[in-house]
Amino acid sequence: MSNLTVAVLAPPDYAKDLGKKGTTSDVTFYNMKKGDATVTLIEPTRYPEKLSSLFYAVSLADRVILVVDEINASFGESVLMLQCAGKSSGFLILKNYITVDQIAPLIKGTVIEHYEVMDEDMVGLREKILEIAVKLTAHHKAKAHGANGVVPIDHHFNVKGVGVVVLGCVVRGVIKKHDTLKILPTEKTAQIRSIQKHDDDADSAETGDRVGLALKNLDGEDLDRGYVLTNDPAIKYSTTISGKAQLVKYWPSSLKEGMVIYAGHWMQFIPTRVEKVVIDGDWRMPALTLTMEKALVYPPGARVVLHYLEGGKLRVVGSLILS
Repeated sequence: MSNLTVAVLAPPDYAKDLGKKGTTSDVTFYNMKKGDATVTLIEPTRYPEKLSSLFYAVSLADRVILVVDEINASFGESVLMLQCAGKSSGFLILKNYITVDQIAPLIKGTVIEHYEVMDEDMVGLREKILEIAVKLTAHHKAKAHGANGVVPIDHHFNVKGVGVVVLGCVVRGVIKKHDTLKILPTEKTAQIRSIQKHDDDADSAETGDRVGLALKNLDGEDLDRGYVLTNDPAIKYSTTISGKAQLVKYWPSSLKEGMVIYAGHWMQFIPTRVEKVVIDGDWRMPALTLTMEKALVYPPGARVVLHYLEGGKLRVVGSLILS
């Protein structure tokens, strides 16, 4: 079994006609299944009120469904978020007589330019997504996976008689029942008591799978959204990060030392301070050093999406590839 994760950027509850509703908070999950193939759909429930909701929905997605029913600020912000997050595979559905020619100048040079344009056919869309998931499952079955696993936590709670349960997606590698995992950025560890994938018990889970993990040797108070369960020694955590940034073309001026911006990676969304800015030529491509009170968890070369709070509203600034 393998899972396809799809961000659905659309009017509220759009995904209810595609899958079965699951966990809901500032993001809402819907589930689909066909044989061994499963699909997780994520909607940004609190967007446009909370930009972080849009980031979380996009962050872990393999593909995107972008529904455009109005050319407005939210559409532009979604385009910028998808571009900065590097989400290059998706479907574009236009409504209310909006045409490709109308939005072409707005998406030129972005990842959206390469999305497949589809008519609004919920049955056809559902079948297309499931078909991709089936092919992905066949590919995974034909390929051996043995790398250490990484699971960012998006929800956690206590279950009577079971203990601490966390929900998340396996972003790389494999986890197995009885594995002992580090809980980054803490020094704690926990053992996997059991694994569920789409409500089915499993002995293991691999890249792309959405999982519910019952954990031993842990208290719910030890966890927070964005913490990462892993046995992969390559995963780092630090309160200081640096790398090469790419600012969006609409950003008006260079970043300044001392500015507070927000760094988003996996399920973390952390306020950071710009410690150092080095500009060598193009001010939209500075080398940045950022510091924060809470440690960011990341693999080498990770892409971080940057946001800035202006006039009480967060804006997408750009992306940072960590060195």
